[in-house]
Amino acid sequence: MQREYPDRPFAAVSIVITQNENVLLMKRAHDPKAGFYSVPGGLIELGEKFEDSAIREVEEETGLKVRLEKVIDVIDSITHDEQGVRFHYVLIGFLARPLGHENKFILSTESLDTRWVHFDELSNYPLTNTATHFFKKLDILPQGSEK
Repeated sequence: MQREYPDRPFAAVSIVITQNENVLLMKRAHDPKAGFYSVPGGLIELGEKFEDSAIREVEEETGLKVRLEKVIDVIDSITHDEQGVRFHYVLIGFLARPLGHENKFILSTESLDTRWVHFDELSNYPLTNTATHFFKKLDILPQGSEK
């Protein structure tokens, strides 16, 4: 399954995990947007319900077990370059909460850094466009944040 320069879009999930006015951010290790902060997520597997995919991806990438609260939005994430469409994902964004009071997480090979960040501090991090979109939909970005 070739993700770079695909012949079709990929269905994927993005999960915004919040707790006590904090959101879990992951610094992406790979393209698209390596080095930017985003939220856990990944491809929906064949035969997998999208809700189950969201729960699985969070546990694989962070070790956290979560309860999905709601769908935030469904968006396209398309990256173009001089050769054409480099990446194309259709993303289902979820809001989720950790089960219990879990604050510890694992660092996966997909991230260079994983941390809880207070809503007021989000403007200090270079965020992916998709994370920014979902945060704006949830009204958790500080006023004037455009990073």
